Amino acid sequence: MEMYLPVLVVVVSNTLYHICAKSTPAGMNAFASLSVTYMVAAVSCLFLYMFSKGNGSTLITEYKQLNWSSFLLGLCIIGLEAGFMWMYKVGWEVSTAQTVASALLAITLLVVGYLLFKEVITIRKIAGVGICLIGLYVLNK
Repeated sequence: MEMYLPVLVVVVSNTLYHICAKSTPAGMNAFASLSVTYMVAAVSCLFLYMFSKGNGSTLITEYKQLNWSSFLLGLCIIGLEAGFMWMYKVGWEVSTAQTVASALLAITLLVVGYLLFKEVITIRKIAGVGICLIGLYVLNK
């Protein structure tokens, strides 16, 4: 169960995320909407930090461990959020936008995993890419 609970959190959160992104008023500036989104997220993270600090460290101690990845991740998240909101504004359906993006992402991450993290590319992974491409073809027909 411990292995699948994070997957459940991702699936539920991602489902709600797409419902919210698709429901954002069409005429609203995505970045105005995201500014509120991230204020709520920041306050929520600080609140959750207070209940999760098991090692007795302070927030300042935690912040001292930051590297470039947290800052770049913040920019990446803005790109993700704004990108999906833009996809929906230009007419993508909620049922296909995530599927197309995820299939293309899976292919990209296969290459990234190999190049940056020395992950092994197996026949099974190549077959998975083939299935993704077939799925994209069928989805867009």
